[in-house]
Amino acid sequence: MARPNLDLIAALRRTARKIEKGSPYQWGHMGSCNCGNLAQELTRLTKAEIHAHALANGRGDWNEQLNDYCPTSGLPMDLLIGEMMEAGLDPDDLKQLERLSDVRILQRLPPEKRYLRHNFRDDVVLYISEWANMLEEQLLAPIKLPHFEWSEQTVLA
Repeated sequence: MARPNLDLIAALRRTARKIEKGSPYQWGHMGSCNCGNLAQELTRLTKAEIHAHALANGRGDWNEQLNDYCPTSGLPMDLLIGEMMEAGLDPDDLKQLERLSDVRILQRLPPEKRYLRHNFRDDVVLYISEWANMLEEQLLAPIKLPHFEWSEQTVLA
């Protein structure tokens, strides 16, 4: 499960905004798919660099890359995935992002919006945006603000 933090939440929001505004999106391309777009934000690599890293490993799609992920291999794609893990993600987060399948996120959506398609721009934007909202709520949940009693005297003072 993703570790809520400001940098990850901001990267998710930037990713959703970029996809929504028309940045390159192609589900079959390792650098411009769901995970690829988020990887661009977290690693500052280009879509071409991400795609080249994936091809160099020769393992296939993101799911296969994540199944074979080895943090000590030194392979470019494993280093990239490692950087994403350092940002607060785990392999399951990325597998679910690629398929838009995290039930915790889907349950937060209106019932008519819960059947998302992984190769549709609007569905990806909705999923990533809701994920950011969920992580933000988790991050803020332990913060308790003091309760103030308000009276007319407080307002007039």
